[in-house]
This record gives sequence, structure tokens and C-alpha cells, in this order.
Amino acid sequence: MVNLGTKIRELKERQEKAILGGGKKAIAKQIAMGKLPVRDRINVLLDEGSFHEYDLFIAHDAREFGMDGKELPGDGVVIGTGTIHGRSVAIYAQDFTVAGGSLGSMHARKIVKMMDYALRMRIPLIGINDSGGARIQEGVNSLAGYGEIFFRNTLASGVIPQISVILGPCAGGAVYSPALTDYVFVVENISKMFITGPEVIKSVLGEEISMEELGGARVHSEITGNAHFYALTEQECFQQIKTLLSYIPWNNDKHSLHLIEEKQPLKKYNIEKIVPVDPTKPYDVRDIIRAVVDGSEFFEVQEKWAANIVTGYGRMGGRTVGFVANQPLVMAGVLDCDSSDKAARFIRFCDAFNIPIVTMEDMPGYLPGIDQEHAGVIRHGAKVLYAYSEATVPRITIILRKAYGGGYIAMNSRHLRADFVFAWPTAEIAVMGPEGAANIIFRKEITEAPDPEATRKQKVEEYKEKFSNPYVAAAKGYIDSVIEPKDTRKFILHAINVSKDKHVGRPSKKHGIPPF
Repeated sequence: MVNLGTKIRELKERQEKAILGGGKKAIAKQIAMGKLPVRDRINVLLDEGSFHEYDLFIAHDAREFGMDGKELPGDGVVIGTGTIHGRSVAIYAQDFTVAGGSLGSMHARKIVKMMDYALRMRIPLIGINDSGGARIQEGVNSLAGYGEIFFRNTLASGVIPQISVILGPCAGGAVYSPALTDYVFVVENISKMFITGPEVIKSVLGEEISMEELGGARVHSEITGNAHFYALTEQECFQQIKTLLSYIPWNNDKHSLHLIEEKQPLKKYNIEKIVPVDPTKPYDVRDIIRAVVDGSEFFEVQEKWAANIVTGYGRMGGRTVGFVANQPLVMAGVLDCDSSDKAARFIRFCDAFNIPIVTMEDMPGYLPGIDQEHAGVIRHGAKVLYAYSEATVPRITIILRKAYGGGYIAMNSRHLRADFVFAWPTAEIAVMGPEGAANIIFRKEITEAPDPEATRKQKVEEYKEKFSNPYVAAAKGYIDSVIEPKDTRKFILHAINVSKDKHVGRPSKKHGIPPF
């Protein structure tokens, strides 16, 4: 008679074999490349001892091309649940040591199982991607698996946070799931993302390029904007994920955690000394954000891409707030194609997950030029207008200095239904800058004057006095208050508290059509 002890020993033997994945040599090769073994990745990311694995004994069902005689432990992917900050998350992690982490039908079925679970239980979904792409031996079954994943990414969008971690190659169809998720994390020298690899490009186009130059971590963090967070090591990456999850809610029915203990901003961020009165001089708008948020702690999103706009999270009065701010240090803070995409996407995430939005405005408008016009700045710029107009969360705007032309409207103006708009005394709100406006309006007087330059300067000052100040807009009710810089935090806190139960009715419709 077989006793329980025998059965348990058999279970442990099977577990040990499955957990080894592609074997000790394959695991050692991963470690030599600076990559953690698949289950170590999960255990480092999750709270200690919280991971529960499912479907360890799944077997692939491919039969062609010699696959019927191959064992692929777990079919190359580990799935399960655990906790981060004591709260449940669903996770899957591809195992490159097993068939290069390639996606076959059972591999996809395991991922889909966790996606369905996460959506049903309303918990965040984290996917660790480390895969050579579709399993060629399984043909269309592999492609069907990707389709099932993409469909669920779309279903879950705006319902639960979806996080993609690129910790190895991510090629072909595999890149589209991360592209459909909310946040993508990459690691220097480890992450690779591309539709077609260097060999295909060389054979088709005759161009030679390395994997790193084609789709490495820096490329997607600085050039394409496909990645939101960049790290030097896997451990740093996992810490970034934990930090992000400390700011955002677990699903769209909830709010972010409210920290009872309120931290004051650090004294070194003196808000009255950060912004030069001269509108032509730059400064770092992140210092303004740090001067108003709890503990001066600001967690930036997409720091390395489209740096003329700053997006990220901070807390005010213990509550998470999303910040969108023009960055005068880069291109004078103008809006262009990339910064418009960056801002619009961040605004939509905040709105989907009940995070109030604070906008810090100091910009001369949209970037002019042939390149921008031909790149579609009209369409891209309209995304910001659409995102702000559609958002129903509390929205507060602080106009610091320049707010010119279409940029003034786009950056969460009263006309797009901002809940509160405050302006500093240094604010300049006009159709365009005083210099350009005076040159157009007073062209005849300037050219016919005995001293054109002196007349031009006089007319510039006249324009500033009549139009380019916050009091003209305040007189029309477009600004709620002109405030002293030192009172900025106080006014934002009050506005967030007043609007925390905000409710907005909108016309009934299936969905809008953004300028994608």
C-alpha cells in the first residue's frame, strides 16, 4: 500500500524538477548576464514569503517538429499571486531557460489565466517579459495565444493597473502586450524590445545595428517613449515598481492609500526663490513640485523622454496627486508631439484611477516649425485637449509665468473645465508673448517712429500692462485667485479637499474618439 509519505516525496521530486526549469547550466548562464533566475525575480519583487505559484506542472501540447519528445517545465512561464505592501497582486514571469521563454498555446493559457484572475479579483497585474517571441513550432496556436493576451490587456485597461517589466528580449508580437499596459519598466543592458531584430533588418534593408542600439533600455527610455521607468539593475527596477504601487490605487473603484501622517515640504525648497521673475530665464519645475508635496518626495514618470513636460506622482495631505508641468529647462517648456503624447497618456491614467491632477504651467505655446507640423503636432497636441476635457477627477492649475496662445487653453484652463485655476503675480496670460504681440499690433507706429527701437520697447510695456498679466484673466473670472507663491501648497490642499467628492455628468455614449 502506498502511504502519504511516498506521495509527498513524489510531489517534492516533481516540484524540484519543474523549478529547475531549463537546468542548472542555463540558470548559471542567466546569472552571468546579470539576470536573476525567474523565481528569484518574483520573490525579490513581492513581499517575503507571499508568493503562491499555480500551474507548475503544466505541459505543452505541441506535437510537430519533434516537440512531442521534449519536456518544457511549466511551459516556460511562472504564474501566481502574492502581495506588495501587504496587498494582493497577480504576476507572471517568463523563464528564458525553458525554450527561450517562447510563447506556445499552454504558455499563453497560463498567462491568460492570471489576467482573468487579476481582472476578476480587481488586483494589479505584473508581467515579467523575457522571451524570444512566438514558438515557431506551434504555428498559429502561438499567434492565437498572443491575440488572447492582447484582448485581455484591452479589457483590463482602466480597470486594474497593468505593469510590464522587460527583463530580457521582447520581440515580434511579444512587444504589443507591454505597449497595451500602463507602465513599462526596463533595465540597462538587459531589456530589449523590437518588432524585428538586427538580423532581419540586415537581410531586408542591408543595415547593421546591434540589439542595444535598436531596442535597448536607453532607446526606449529616451527616444521612443515606450518605457516609463529606467533602472541600472533588476533590483533597482523592482524597487521602482514597489514605489509606483505605493502611489496608485489597486483598481478603478478605489482611491490611493491615504497616509495619515502628513509631511511638510523640505525647507531647502524655498518656492519664492525658485522661479526667476525674468520670463526668459529657465528653472527646474520639479523644484516647484518638491516645494509643495509632502516630504518633497516626487516620483517622476518617463523622466528621460520628452523632458519639456514633467509628469509624476507626489502626495499632498497624505493623498496621491498626479502632476503635469511644463519644464522651462528644456525647450522653454513648449508642447510638441512627444510631450503632448506623454502628458495626455498620464492624464488619462490619473483620470481612470481617481487620482487628482495638478498642472503647473509655464510655457510659450506649441513648438513651431516645419518638422513639427509635418509630424502631426495638430493631432498630437489635440490629445492634451481631449485628455483634460474628458477627465472628471479634481483638476487644479497653477499658472507660474507664461501661458500663451493655444498652450494656455491646453494646459487645463478653465475653458476645459478645470475645477480651480490659480495664478502667481508673475503670470503672463495672452495670445502670444509681449514682444511678438507688440511687433504685430503696433507695426505701423514702430516703423514710422523717429526711434523705432525705443517705440517698440514702449509698446511692449504697454501690451504687458494691458494684457500680459493675470489680472485681465482674473477680471473675466477665468482665474479663481491670484496668489502669492508661498501660499501655493495651501491653495492646492484646499482645492483637493473641496473637490474630493466631485461628480460630473456627461452625455451618454459608447465612447469618445480621441485623436489617436
